[in-house]
Amino acid sequence: MDGIIKIEINGIKIELPKGATLNDAILAADAPYKKGNSIGILKKSEIEQEENVREYQIKTTAGELVIELFAKDSFSKKRWIELSKEYKNIPLRWISRDAVAFGPFVSDMVATRETGTYDAYEILFAAGGGDPSNTHIIIIKNKHSAEYGAPQEGAFGRVVSGKRVLDKLKKEDTIIEIKPVISWKQTGEHLLTTDLTTPLEDGDKVFTYLRVVISPESPLGAEHFFALIRNGSFKVDMVSSSFTADHRLVGELPTYENYEPRSRGSVFLRTVGYGAGKAFIATDDRTASIMHSVIGHVEEGMELVQMAEIGHQLLVYTTPSQIMLHGKRFLQAEKEMASYGVKLIRQGDTDDEALIVSQEPDTTIDILKEGSVKATGVRDSRIISIELYDEAAPKTIDFFRHAIGLQFRPVGILPLIMKYENTYIFKAEKPAERYKEILPENTPKEKVLSGEIGITNQAAKRMGMIGVKTKDDDMFGPTGEKFISTNIIGRILDIEKLQHFKEGDKIYVIETKQEREEGDP
Repeated sequence: MDGIIKIEINGIKIELPKGATLNDAILAADAPYKKGNSIGILKKSEIEQEENVREYQIKTTAGELVIELFAKDSFSKKRWIELSKEYKNIPLRWISRDAVAFGPFVSDMVATRETGTYDAYEILFAAGGGDPSNTHIIIIKNKHSAEYGAPQEGAFGRVVSGKRVLDKLKKEDTIIEIKPVISWKQTGEHLLTTDLTTPLEDGDKVFTYLRVVISPESPLGAEHFFALIRNGSFKVDMVSSSFTADHRLVGELPTYENYEPRSRGSVFLRTVGYGAGKAFIATDDRTASIMHSVIGHVEEGMELVQMAEIGHQLLVYTTPSQIMLHGKRFLQAEKEMASYGVKLIRQGDTDDEALIVSQEPDTTIDILKEGSVKATGVRDSRIISIELYDEAAPKTIDFFRHAIGLQFRPVGILPLIMKYENTYIFKAEKPAERYKEILPENTPKEKVLSGEIGITNQAAKRMGMIGVKTKDDDMFGPTGEKFISTNIIGRILDIEKLQHFKEGDKIYVIETKQEREEGDP
């Protein structure tokens, strides 16, 4: 039709008037988007080469799966490449807790009668009773051992997208068709942009986000990843031929939990050594590593990851989303937990308006597994609000957030270790100064104002100490150090609350964004 272009946005086919832009497509498809994040556009190619294709789409009556063939050549892989287009309208033969089988059909495979061990989401051919005229396509749901009558090489690929479809399949479902997926590397041009006025052309494929399915084997690693994407984005700090990496939590040591191959689309964390704390998304297959723990897999939007360029940010959603009760009132948290089917048990101050400062279990995976969570509330008198000067002292603030827990939680903890005259001294529980520099930054010139938060920098022995004064001071910083040894990072907005605390108390801290008046630091 003249004047109309056809595009795909996150797999959804839509029609738009000629000259339409990215913004028009996002609005028409109600596509996920967040300002500042990059969008990928795969341009249509007139010549689509199918040799070396590794991904295939399996369209079933219950939904679509995408599989990726193993790099190693085998008889099964060769037959799949040659004959997969012929596998149409194949019924689901049987389904179990561990696998599903589609068939039967006739093949020329040579079956074995040996027991094989198969990993979750692998795909293989199998001949019932060893008879090639009774061949099935079997997709593994859970790792197990079984005798399927498979050829000696076993599996020839794995499911990389649409894994949730396996749980939806019923006996009446069928494979409708199978076709190769032509990736952007084979089709040619692509564009990564934040400009919503970018015009679209007929045949363009647009990707606005990626979805990561969290592994139940990585509850602690998942929380590390949740902290990384707290603003909803994966920041591209490094790109190589086999991965894309976000370095923002380097220095934070995640727990090693999940040893498995880092297949394309795997999300993994470096847990030890140089670069520990970095998060990676694999763009090529790599073996399992004792230094890298896999915490999930990209189920949607892998094309966007492959287009990634340094400096860009990619919108990320996770399944499940993080359960984070810290900083919420009990009434709000109770409603949220009800939507998950999770029982909330109140502890501490249990008033509806009490603020939650801890939860047990602490991880999303464990909360969903147990179906309940204990949350501890406190009165507002135990909470102080702070404003941080991000532009004036970014490196010191990075240390501060890591040290008191604001990097991972909306509520930080400041233990009060000393109180004298008009000065309060704190020492964070986490020794972040071991891996974070505190060079002189935003040091005071003439005086320190009441309520300003100071941190002793590397020019003094007590590096990492945190302090605040309740009166202006033109001689010493908030930690009692000289101005040259003091970095000013922000201010406490309700300084009058400090008088109620004594040495040894834990003070809960919430960061508040406020507009500063002209003349303020």
